[in-house]
Amino acid sequence: MNVRIALLLLLWPFASFAQGFAGLGSDAEGFAIPQPDPEFDFPADHGPHPDYRIEWWYLTANLTDANGTSYGLQWTLFRSALAPGEDEGWQSPQVWFAHAAVTTPNAHFATERFARGGTGVAGVVAEPFRAWIDEWAMEGPSIDKLALRAQGPDFAYDMVLDAQGPLVFQGQGGYSVKSAEGQSSYYYSQPFYQITGTLQLPTGPVEVTGHAWLDREWSSQPLSETQTGWDWFSLSFDNGEKMMGFQLRQRDGSQFTASTWIAADGTTTAYPDGAFTAEPLGVTSVAGRDVPTRWRVRLPDRGVDAHVAALNGAAWMPLTIPYWEGPVSISGSHSGVGYLEMTGYE
Repeated sequence: MNVRIALLLLLWPFASFAQGFAGLGSDAEGFAIPQPDPEFDFPADHGPHPDYRIEWWYLTANLTDANGTSYGLQWTLFRSALAPGEDEGWQSPQVWFAHAAVTTPNAHFATERFARGGTGVAGVVAEPFRAWIDEWAMEGPSIDKLALRAQGPDFAYDMVLDAQGPLVFQGQGGYSVKSAEGQSSYYYSQPFYQITGTLQLPTGPVEVTGHAWLDREWSSQPLSETQTGWDWFSLSFDNGEKMMGFQLRQRDGSQFTASTWIAADGTTTAYPDGAFTAEPLGVTSVAGRDVPTRWRVRLPDRGVDAHVAALNGAAWMPLTIPYWEGPVSISGSHSGVGYLEMTGYE
């Protein structure tokens, strides 16, 4: 087969996904659709759901070294389906791709991998847990205790994660609504990891410790056709409380928002559209576009009125699917660290 044709077939699912992320709002005929009041089955639900069109295992971490320098780390495995279901070998309709990144105050390193399903090159097994693509892996006896590794042309990392709290269900018991029209996903998180390990950077190895947050999400049409992208915040406050909040930007200039308040013991409170707001305060010019990298985020019901600022405003992911992703600091009504992901900035 012609190499270009093979590459086109491999990347076809990502082409619609990358079009301002509007591909996630396209018709999902034939695929399973999330329904309210889900009943999760663990550990099985830590594994893949091939009847749904898109799924991810998404880990971010805020790190510091012995000198107090801050870093960020990302490891993400995506599954995208050409058709629902699974089959053996090249008959599999599942396509896998992965992103890995490290952010420092002065540099941002990112790389990606691709694989077809059914070949053993990539996949996820629920128990004992293993998510992998090539030599990249997130694996351990359970989702609570994991080893994590990835490498790119100019960076690598080898980390250990240990969960210190429970799983958290976003939205209404894990049913996360994404639009006024009712688009939705199944969404839960493990935001309580302690993480330690080594970053390999062009300047040499760096021993780091910190906190990590894993998001698990799957759906078939998580966006509306009227939505162009999102701004997603995972915030860990110094007092042990946490907050997830996102806004989905509409073509008419409005936003659809949702948020989850996470107490230090893992107890959650879900907030509907309009309760959480995110206002851009400043931009960074990166990759030929202006991207908001300083924000004011508010959740009045919890007294949150905080400023969120990127560690490195140039944390652009220059990949097949381009977006911004990086660690942030929090000041104002609350202090702490977190992660910010922004898509659809063309």
